[in-house]
Amino acid sequence: MSYRPFTAIKVTCRHIDAWNGIPNTSIQSKPLMIYHGAFDATRTELERRLEAIGEVVPQWAYTMYSRTHFHSTTHEVLGVVAGQAQLCFGGEGNPGRFEPTVRQGDLIVVPAGVGHRLLRDLGEQKFQMVGSYPAGKHWDMCYGEAGEQEKIDSIHDLAWFQRDPLYGDSGPALQV
Repeated sequence: MSYRPFTAIKVTCRHIDAWNGIPNTSIQSKPLMIYHGAFDATRTELERRLEAIGEVVPQWAYTMYSRTHFHSTTHEVLGVVAGQAQLCFGGEGNPGRFEPTVRQGDLIVVPAGVGHRLLRDLGEQKFQMVGSYPAGKHWDMCYGEAGEQEKIDSIHDLAWFQRDPLYGDSGPALQV
C-alpha cells in the first residue's frame, strides 16, 4: 500500500446544518471530511493499514445504501477501494446538502449524525468501500424518523478520534 502524506493531499471539510430529523454536524461540530486521493491500495491493504493504526476496525466492504441514513452510535470511516460514485450528505432535500463525487483512493470521515446515501455509481468498475468504526462501536441505522430523538441526543457523548484513522498520530481528523 502507498499513501500520500496528509500535507500533500486535498482535504474537503464540510459542516452541514440539521435538517428534517437528520442532525448532520450540528451536535458535535465535527465536519464531514474527504481525504482526496490519499491512498493507493487494494481492499486488503487498506484494511491492514487501518488495523495497524488502530483507531478504527474494518467491518465490511460494500457500496453505500441508496436510502439516506445516519448512525447515532459511532463515527464512520469509509475508504473507497473501487470505482467512483456521487454521494449525498445531509439529506437529498436539504438546501445545504453536499453531493461530491468520490473515487478510488478517497477516505471519507463521516461524523455520527450525518445523513448519507449513494446517488449514483459512476464508474465502469463497481463502486466499493471499506467501512470502519472505532473499536467496540457498532453502527445502527437511523433515518430521521419520529422516535429517534433519544438516539440523536446520545451523539453528543461520542468521543472523537484520538488518532487519525489513516495517518495515526497526526493527520486531518486531529486538526478539526
